[in-house]
Amino acid sequence: MSSIDHGALLGPADIRDLAARLGVRPTKQRGQNFVIDANTVRRIVRTADVRPDDVVVEIGPGLGSLTLALLEAADRVTAVEIDDVLAAALPATVAARLPERADRFALVHGDALRVIELPGPAPTALVANLPYNVAVPVLLHMLARFPTIERTLVMVQSEVADRLAAAPGSKVYGVPSVKAAWYAQVKRAGAIGRNVFWPAPNVDSGLVSLVRRPEPPRTTASREEVFAVVDAAFAQRRKTLRAALAGWAGSAAAAEAALTAAGISPQARGESLTVEDFAAIAEHGPAKTSPSGGTSQR
Repeated sequence: MSSIDHGALLGPADIRDLAARLGVRPTKQRGQNFVIDANTVRRIVRTADVRPDDVVVEIGPGLGSLTLALLEAADRVTAVEIDDVLAAALPATVAARLPERADRFALVHGDALRVIELPGPAPTALVANLPYNVAVPVLLHMLARFPTIERTLVMVQSEVADRLAAAPGSKVYGVPSVKAAWYAQVKRAGAIGRNVFWPAPNVDSGLVSLVRRPEPPRTTASREEVFAVVDAAFAQRRKTLRAALAGWAGSAAAAEAALTAAGISPQARGESLTVEDFAAIAEHGPAKTSPSGGTSQR
């Protein structure tokens, strides 16, 4: 990794000055909290293991704190920003502070949940301070849409980080845990204090590392079919799988038959199952025996 020129990064005064000139106030509606500490963005880049040949995609770059640090370390950075004012300003910030890297930067002005292609070479890494209100859907969308993303490091609300990295049997293990595990090996990669943000959020933040699996779980079921079982299993957490999957299977008896065929106790609950278990259940689901299974193929 190249050594970072400290002068290129944004400090608290730079960020407040830039925001004032743009007339920007962070909005709760978009879950915006800008990182104002250069040491924190350096730490994120280091923890993300950004390499000189990486093509990094960043979601919600805001005023560009993390963007500049990523540009110093990676081959290229593509930032996806939904906010009109921030999207218009970011290329100028990059050009002013890192002119020698400006041609390595691309901006996509749009909603990350609707991005289906990115300019330039395929991304190899995703590094982002994700807006808290859409963190999980954005993360899962990017992993599904861009299979070339090998390594991901995202900063999210601490309890979301716990959920994403939770193992079967944990109280916070649920839909995000299972779906993230479909794509990657997931782990907590550190905590971030509130004082490095402007405005300071009223929740703690955590870093989550996701390293893509060489291939998804082996199964004859599609990802959509597996995820449908996951959604059903956790929609009513306190129920046994026999009861929770009754709607998905068509009846409690059909759910029991699918579970038994998959080698899973009908009395088990969703939080005890691995992603491979959910895939096994999906293989014996109604979509496999009935044309009205209602699965949608991507």
